[in-house]
Amino acid sequence: MDLRGLGVTYNAANLFIDENVKKGLGEKIAIYYRDKRISYKALQEKVNRVGNMLRKLGYKMEDRILLVCHDIPEFVYSFFGAMKIGVVPIPVNTMMQPSDYEYFLNNSRAKGLMIHEDIWANIQQRKDRFLFLEHIIVIKESANNLSEDVFDFHSLLDQADKELENALTNKDDSAFWLFSSGSTGDPKGVIHLHHDMEYALNTYAKQVLEISEEDRCLSASKLFFAYGLGGGMYFPLGAGASTVLVKERPDPETIFQTIEKYKPTIFFGVPTLYGMMIDYALKTGKRFDLSSLRVCVSAGEALPPSLYYKWKDMYQVDILDGIGSTEALHIFISNRIKDIKIGSSGKVVPGFDAKIVDENGAELPINEIGDLVIRGDCIAHGYWNLHDQNKQKFIGEWFHTGDKYYKDEEGYFWYCGRSDDMLKVGGVWVSPIEVENCLLQHQDVFEVAVIGVEKKDRLVVPKAFVVLKQGVDKTKEKEEELKLFVKQQLAPYKYPRIIEFIDELPKTATGKIQRYKLREILKVNEVSY
Repeated sequence: MDLRGLGVTYNAANLFIDENVKKGLGEKIAIYYRDKRISYKALQEKVNRVGNMLRKLGYKMEDRILLVCHDIPEFVYSFFGAMKIGVVPIPVNTMMQPSDYEYFLNNSRAKGLMIHEDIWANIQQRKDRFLFLEHIIVIKESANNLSEDVFDFHSLLDQADKELENALTNKDDSAFWLFSSGSTGDPKGVIHLHHDMEYALNTYAKQVLEISEEDRCLSASKLFFAYGLGGGMYFPLGAGASTVLVKERPDPETIFQTIEKYKPTIFFGVPTLYGMMIDYALKTGKRFDLSSLRVCVSAGEALPPSLYYKWKDMYQVDILDGIGSTEALHIFISNRIKDIKIGSSGKVVPGFDAKIVDENGAELPINEIGDLVIRGDCIAHGYWNLHDQNKQKFIGEWFHTGDKYYKDEEGYFWYCGRSDDMLKVGGVWVSPIEVENCLLQHQDVFEVAVIGVEKKDRLVVPKAFVVLKQGVDKTKEKEEELKLFVKQQLAPYKYPRIIEFIDELPKTATGKIQRYKLREILKVNEVSY
């Protein structure tokens, strides 16, 4: 249907939900969650019910609703149910503080809040501070009674009709937002359009992962992250495959048990989790059956080569390291099946373009470090209400990722850190990632983060914050041993002049190391070298 002024109508819920039923997959399992087996037909009905219940409450196209929900089927129902009627769902992190939810609600001007009961219990005292909010819909999993000023999700769902027509959206309508975790400053509302998920599916999922109806996906990264949203939801649904949802936080024991129970074929993890799983298996001596996996994926930060080799040796399955972003929706540079260059981020995903540029935007030659810029049709429409940042980051078709990279002669891209993380030591660029990967090869090092610190003479030197493995003593001798280890492996000017042992590195919920917090520690302590 093409109505005057609308263009060709397009709604993402039709592709990812309705089309599977039309293709005869209605009885196939779409979602595995605990002991539930939810078919594509049952999923379609629940999505339609959510859309109808929102319409009954008065929601119209382009209204926004904040979604604060754990990785359970209700997340999927709500996400696609809202989009099917043109309402814009905004999934956000379920592990934030009350002040963060106040920010999300007021910044987005969301009309509705769909929230899990345990999280609502922690923030309901702030209700009067939510300036634009009209409806609170609580997802209950207990017998507790709700106050009269909120709605019960399941009660509304049961009363809603199971038939629903798509709204007259088009491919360039706002479909959903994601808030970027960001390394500094307030989170940014990233606006994605209805066609973006299909583009990411057809590029990365189908051409790199070779996903098919036979696959079963498990994502340790949660659905409110761009990485988890693809791996745990719209990739499997878009391929007519199945997904396994896990409400709990992804600790090693939970993930190992989930893989053994549900036998996924594709696993999406992050480097920190792979390291924890390896360490857990070695320490406990437990043997886990991961034979169902045909491929593993890593993103969020660069995968250290040492982790790849240990995982491959233990479980005989490859990890495809890649780089994506909230703005790009998913991975745009990746290693791929039968084409892995250990330590690199891989090659450009078909459907994207990437280049390395200098500070003036001129493309740099092979093997020269510069700024990574990309283009592809699932890159975000822009940031919400951030005019200056939009001008800085979205330049015509190109998006400035904020990452430092170089490309080698064979077309593989090598991560060198964030633009504000690169260190210039003695007039030469030093990649903190290279130093970190070197230290991680030492038998006593569990985790490490390298930043630059200014000495009294204003010159910058590398400093390593090191988490030692359990049972290793934090001694001056160990510091000197690690410095010598780096000198023997890398060019001598790259070794960390200062090493500080720390119990735990500050990280985002996605597992990214927050180097800016390490810099803040230095400022607070007024350290001078």
